[in-house]
Amino acid sequence: MRYVVGVDLGGTKTAAGVVAEDGSVLLTDQIPTLNRDGGEAILDATAAMVRSLMERAAAQGATVDAIGVGSAGVINAAEGTVISATDAILGWTGTAITAGLSARLGLPSAVVNDVHAHALGEAWKGAGHGAETALMVAFGTGVGGSFVVDGKPLLGHRFVGGHVGHFASPLAVHDGVPLACSCGHAGHVEAVASGPAIHAAYVRNGGNPALADTRAVFDAARAGDSLALSVIATASAAAGQAVGGLINILDPAVVVVSGGLADAGELWWSGMDTAMRAELLAPLADVPVVRASLGNTAAMVGAASLVLHR
Repeated sequence: MRYVVGVDLGGTKTAAGVVAEDGSVLLTDQIPTLNRDGGEAILDATAAMVRSLMERAAAQGATVDAIGVGSAGVINAAEGTVISATDAILGWTGTAITAGLSARLGLPSAVVNDVHAHALGEAWKGAGHGAETALMVAFGTGVGGSFVVDGKPLLGHRFVGGHVGHFASPLAVHDGVPLACSCGHAGHVEAVASGPAIHAAYVRNGGNPALADTRAVFDAARAGDSLALSVIATASAAAGQAVGGLINILDPAVVVVSGGLADAGELWWSGMDTAMRAELLAPLADVPVVRASLGNTAAMVGAASLVLHR
């Protein structure tokens, strides 16, 4: 049995797992991402965690021979570098991920954007298993996605493919003014359909500012708070419109919806599904749309597949 390490490198935490060639996860570990300390410090900490996993795996008779990484940021998968990144990870832009990890650990490595890695995991061993084409859309802190065709994500000519939160939404407005988006533009899907957008809309429309986060807004909605219910309805409708539009364009065999909002229950899912179905062209009416199934291991498994399936 062959073993590799799959790494899920995000803005707040970095998780990794020893993944077997059959997709099973032998061991896992997690550390905070040193997101204020620069790229080299992050690679040092990641390499130390991977080395520890390799030693633990070796003690069980499993030899790790490569590393796959799913990383935050726009990733040049051919060169293994970070093209651009938000200030969620300072000093990440320009970091040579694959060269840096290979130099530290003496193993070959590969990298893609973390949402692509998540989609690869779901397409290989999760909710998209067996489908020739799988569209994954993630709704959480941001809105991202990936279109996997025959086991490979479409990365785009400039490696920007998958930024499905950054096209216009008719619902991303307040008092007639497009809502500011995290990308620096306005009126995008992410500005209305992400988790932080739900909390911001609740407070902006007069909701209790003591509700600290999106989870609290959902709790208020379940308790009957009419504003919380309205804000979530708008966000889920925007999400559904976006997913429906993508289905019309791509005609995937299956659609996998993931992220914290997808896991929030029927309060969000039913609104998303209704709005999505209203958008679909007639031949697409029966497209299967399912929740992601691998949870926190999806990006690890997908990252591992980069080197397992070369």
